[in-house]
Amino acid sequence: MPKTIAVIAALDTKGPDFAFVKEQIEKRGHEVLVIDTSVVDAPAFEPDVASAEVAKAGGANLEELQANADKGSAMEVMTSGIAVVVKELHDQGRIDAILSMGGSAGTAVGTSAMRALPLGFPKVMVSTVASGDTGAYVGTTDIMMVPSVVDVAGVNRISAPIYANAVGAIVGMVETTIPEIEEKPLIAASMFGNTTAIVGRCQGIMEERGYEVLIFHCTGTGGQTLESLVADGYITGVLDITTTEWADELAGGVFSAGATRMDAAAEKGIPQVIVPGCVDMVNFWAPDTVPEKYKDRLFYHWNPNVTLMRTTAEENAEMGRIFAEKANKSTGPVAFFLPLKGVSMLDAPGKEFWSPEADQALYDALKKDLRPDIPVIEMDNNVNDDEFAEAVANKLLEFLSAE
Repeated sequence: MPKTIAVIAALDTKGPDFAFVKEQIEKRGHEVLVIDTSVVDAPAFEPDVASAEVAKAGGANLEELQANADKGSAMEVMTSGIAVVVKELHDQGRIDAILSMGGSAGTAVGTSAMRALPLGFPKVMVSTVASGDTGAYVGTTDIMMVPSVVDVAGVNRISAPIYANAVGAIVGMVETTIPEIEEKPLIAASMFGNTTAIVGRCQGIMEERGYEVLIFHCTGTGGQTLESLVADGYITGVLDITTTEWADELAGGVFSAGATRMDAAAEKGIPQVIVPGCVDMVNFWAPDTVPEKYKDRLFYHWNPNVTLMRTTAEENAEMGRIFAEKANKSTGPVAFFLPLKGVSMLDAPGKEFWSPEADQALYDALKKDLRPDIPVIEMDNNVNDDEFAEAVANKLLEFLSAE
């Protein structure tokens, strides 16, 4: 059965490129719905959704945008409008996939639309910036980024096979039958290499009780994705065992998830258990990327590309205050578990980052500022001990059973 693939196109400057893609999709037996995002000139061929409609959805008049000739303002309007238009098309059941091509501006517009669509909806972006840092474009979604290699500025012997492969990718997606997966309540768990053992043990306990556990690696994007899925209503409970991204946020590490980390569960009222896992470490890339101001700190070379820096008592105290502030906003059940023999594999008696004084600074600040009705359970364990993991998982099960 033919599917409808939305193609987001700047038809005033890149008409031939998109005409080629449209033809390739139709040759594969599928329909194309072209959405024009041009502002300056008339489109090279008639789209299904005109750029005036996109501008209107973005809160502006296309003729006024053209008269003002302000590219920044036009980009803001079209980037906002395309997300509204595509979301409406999806909600109306009119599109089954989405594809776009462009430079940095085209990528901003195309991925704005794609980020408005649910996970699992086929999305392909052919982009001149796909080989760099795509975090701003992809966000926490599942956009497939395809490097265009050459500029999206005509069909030639380099671009033609790249465009054709992108069409093959999106067609393959819409023709793929998704296997049926048993739906179980979803638990989100945060993990790092240094908390693998506890998360694995908690996962096993939760799955034995009929839950499915989604594990997020706390590299910045992982924490952001966890927050996004909680905010979007996918998640039943949270095992926030690894709050290390806050160490990077405070000290300028490379794995920060931003200042909204730990907000979503509190705001949604989702049951959560919080453990200050791996707050003993700030992450940098290779040793020569560590800021000069930290040259006298304690480091551990995790691998040739990742350098860990031990946090100080002052940094830990600040995290304790932040964690209390976040948890105090909770409208649902929440509890803290504090391991008195270290918050990671490296923060354990005799290990490289062992510093009970630094850990205690966090614990004291947390307890000082935390709402009195939020339980704090201190255990004479390392974070990765089975006894500690079982207590953490069982507390979340207790919260869930009371829902």
